[in-house]
Amino acid sequence: MEYTDLDIWKESRKLVKLVYKQTKSFPKDEVYGLISQMRRSSISIPSNIAEGCGRRTSADTIQFLHIARGSLYELETQLYLSLDQDYLADTDFNSLLKQIKTCKKLLNGFINYYSSK
Repeated sequence: MEYTDLDIWKESRKLVKLVYKQTKSFPKDEVYGLISQMRRSSISIPSNIAEGCGRRTSADTIQFLHIARGSLYELETQLYLSLDQDYLADTDFNSLLKQIKTCKKLLNGFINYYSSK
């Protein structure tokens, strides 16, 4: 199976799209702050999943999946910080948070699958 067939990879791409869409409305003085951080965190998730799947051993794959999970938690924190700064409406926050939770479940399941190999 190719990594492009994985639900977690597909859902994390949806998350990246949502992050880019929502951060477009952030204040311009956040271009090098939260906007950049959130976009880089979100991009890191599908990128590390792909890189992990390209590794030769399960241990290597798991390491990159853990990095992706760390980026997911980092993004979640940045999402809360954005809400604290009133950069996001509640509906937009909840939409992003829902997608993050979906990705968390899928990624944790994928890590558990690889760990049991």
